[in-house]
Amino acid sequence: MQKFKYTAKNASGAQVSGSVSAATEADAVGQLQRQALTVLKVKPEGTSWMSLSLFGGGRDPRPHVKADDMVLFTRQMATMIGAGIPLLEALEVQAEQVSDKGFRVAIRRIAERVRSGSDLSASLAAYPKIFKPIFVNMIRAGEASGQLDEILVRLAEYQEATVALRREIKAAMTYPVISLALITGITLFLMVGILPKFKTIFDNLLSSNPKASLPGITKFMLNLSLAMRDNFLVGLLGVAGLVVALVLYVRTRTGEYQWHWLKLHLPVFGPLFSKVAMSRFSRTFSTLIRSGVPILGSLEIVAGTAGNRIVSDAVMEAKESVRQGNTLAEPLAQSGIFPPMVTRMISIGEKSGAMESLLIKISEFYDQQVGATVESLTSLIEPIMIGVMGVMVGSIVLSVFLPILKLQQLVTR
Repeated sequence: MQKFKYTAKNASGAQVSGSVSAATEADAVGQLQRQALTVLKVKPEGTSWMSLSLFGGGRDPRPHVKADDMVLFTRQMATMIGAGIPLLEALEVQAEQVSDKGFRVAIRRIAERVRSGSDLSASLAAYPKIFKPIFVNMIRAGEASGQLDEILVRLAEYQEATVALRREIKAAMTYPVISLALITGITLFLMVGILPKFKTIFDNLLSSNPKASLPGITKFMLNLSLAMRDNFLVGLLGVAGLVVALVLYVRTRTGEYQWHWLKLHLPVFGPLFSKVAMSRFSRTFSTLIRSGVPILGSLEIVAGTAGNRIVSDAVMEAKESVRQGNTLAEPLAQSGIFPPMVTRMISIGEKSGAMESLLIKISEFYDQQVGATVESLTSLIEPIMIGVMGVMVGSIVLSVFLPILKLQQLVTR
């Protein structure tokens, strides 16, 4: 057996120091963790503490942390803390291997704050653009309960599920967006670059056949193509101005509310966005409750991470109802946003005390529903896009060949 000196934090957040006898450093950390201590440093007696290398002064570079990098950071922290590596050493390892310079600097600054006596949650909160409220609050709950490694595992699982859900949404949106861009590009090319060139051909044919006239569809498409060609720059600037105006309007409080309402009520994508909102709500809420975050704080975080203003407002109204001593399920049901299945299961969870497990079941159900909806949308959108392209290109081709066939019939008579 060997003696190890340590510095750790207890459940109340106070920093404590001492020594413990163990066979290895990992065993020493394990003993301390079983005492509900968050281990900061541990070393054999007679050796000096490992110092963390920090950047010097100057402005820190802005971090650009991708979702996948954040998942990797959380998962590796959970693995190292669970394996008995002290918190400061785990942070130092992360600072050495993350790719983004700004993220690397942030981790080192966080390690320095922890080494100076700050809580890990408070140190993370100093970087709100990297560590969101759900991350900070769950870490705070883990520090209070002495289960930081388990909380990190739950955070990693939550982030992985969120990233997977986001990928499914991107997969559902990528095909229609690319298809629409291709259809628009092909149509503009034909209308602006090809169709106007037939005007001279048609004029020559009509001059040699005074009794002939162009079909209605040809006149319409030809006039439209000439107008688009002559006013192409003005039209392009007008569309760009309209897009900018819509983006600015959506950033206003009223515009954001209307846009998010529209997303939930779109004919094809509305059900998908609604299921995504329910999945995100239930997963975030269950993760926070499971980690020991108080219900009012959990509801506030859930509202902030809902991703939809309509859902967020409904959750905040439910939070005020709970604050006044009422149930959670009733205001959610009255909002009209949450399906009856969700509110009924939440009501059962409140009565039985099994809220966490029921929320997990809701999340799993809607995750499956999102996957099934993405697959059905993909199979539905493909023929719709092909049909739209066929109608648009077919109209242009028809407007070109109809007068040629008509004039040919007049010549052969």
